[in-house]
Amino acid sequence: MNLNLQNKNALVCGSTQGIGKATAMALAEEGANVTLLARNEEVLKKVLAELPNSGDQHHNYLVADFSNSENVKSAISHNNKYHILINNTGGPKSGSIYEASPEQFSDAFQMHIIVNQILVQSVVPFMKSEGYGRIINIISTSVKEPIPGLGVSNTIRNAVANWSKTMAGELAEFGITMNNVLPGFTDTARLDQIITVKAAKANTSEEEMTKMMKGFVPAKRFAKPEETAAAVTFLASEKASYINGINLPVDGGRTKSL
Repeated sequence: MNLNLQNKNALVCGSTQGIGKATAMALAEEGANVTLLARNEEVLKKVLAELPNSGDQHHNYLVADFSNSENVKSAISHNNKYHILINNTGGPKSGSIYEASPEQFSDAFQMHIIVNQILVQSVVPFMKSEGYGRIINIISTSVKEPIPGLGVSNTIRNAVANWSKTMAGELAEFGITMNNVLPGFTDTARLDQIITVKAAKANTSEEEMTKMMKGFVPAKRFAKPEETAAAVTFLASEKASYINGINLPVDGGRTKSL
């Protein structure tokens, strides 16, 4: 299937590792011009050098810290002509929702809602002028089923999902879609951190906790970042023009809800 991403400009947030990096690679492989966005410039340069390039593509990067709204606004102001926006950033710290401080909620809201809003408001005018836009938010299966021990994340991820659903309805008439991809257990540094915390609380080894978590998945394994990136890339394409406002789990069948 040709996804026809040639001459499409894509901005991929959190693209120096994990699902974000895999998505940037997949979009570039399909012919898109990719702009990486993250806070570590040295790592951005390394990933930029790894991006597939047919010779006609133009890849670059932007440096921004999502904890600082003005920093994000400044970064995006230099280049906001994108057909594709991938909103993706690291999840809030794990832990009990009761024990979470108010600041943890406000910090997560800043990084997952405020920054998303800034980026969308920046890129949508160009998308409208092109009659083509794809906005995809990388969230979590906690949108469908809250995950124990991820209290702040459960709260904020659902806020993003509702923000997205509302926005999808407002932008659809302009040829712009907005969808959410919900990764399950994916083999990333974020999952390694969760396993470490869970193992410590359960007084077991990380190897045993990994085995236990894989047992919760019908596929009996964790996802590769590239598998989630494939779903994101399809939603970014012309082929997905009539898919709008959905939550798509990529979780090996682990989520029990429909």
